[in-house]
Amino acid sequence: MEEGPGVPKRHAVPAPNPNVYDPLPAQPRVQYLKPFITSPLIDVGDYSYYDDPAGAQRFQEENVLYHFGPERLVVGRFCAFATGVRFIMNGANHRIDGVSTFPFPIFGAEWAGSFDLLRDLPNRGDTIVGNDVWIGYEALVAPGVSIGDGAIVATRSVVTKDVRPYGIVAGNPAVEVRRRFSDSEIETLLEIAWWNWPIERVTKHVSLLMSGDVATLATST
Repeated sequence: MEEGPGVPKRHAVPAPNPNVYDPLPAQPRVQYLKPFITSPLIDVGDYSYYDDPAGAQRFQEENVLYHFGPERLVVGRFCAFATGVRFIMNGANHRIDGVSTFPFPIFGAEWAGSFDLLRDLPNRGDTIVGNDVWIGYEALVAPGVSIGDGAIVATRSVVTKDVRPYGIVAGNPAVEVRRRFSDSEIETLLEIAWWNWPIERVTKHVSLLMSGDVATLATST
């Protein structure tokens, strides 16, 4: 129907608000993560969500474990985390080159005098989750791992090594099963980086983003 005198003007439906706690009121278990994050060591992009009957309120305490710093957890935009996804951070490390692995100095008193022995623990650096990453039920991500854009981590996988963009990994330890697209298509998708588009453009092309037509997506405006 054409717009004109006496015809209501059509308005584009805006994109969802990424800063609300409950984007799906009928499904309170699905919540955007960003509004709940208060730690300066955790950075979560817009629209990334966590699905859990208990909600996302305590995600940074219960799902990001041993996070004593200074390494960071960085999560991109449009990620989907299933119930029980957990990130193990570098604070979980113990010395393994001594007779005992027990962390005596953290308990204080005279034991604290040996605290310097805990300062040289192996540190793999920041844990990075790219954009548009789907991590399945009860998957575990080890310290310092980088999960590439568009990757999928299968249910109850234990990710101990970096995951390539658009790779699908599964198992314990997780290994790549296959990649979601051809090498040339993945190169195109990484160049497009649609997750960085203005949200109006993302909204315009939602149907195309959910299809597998990489060539058409590459020429969309």
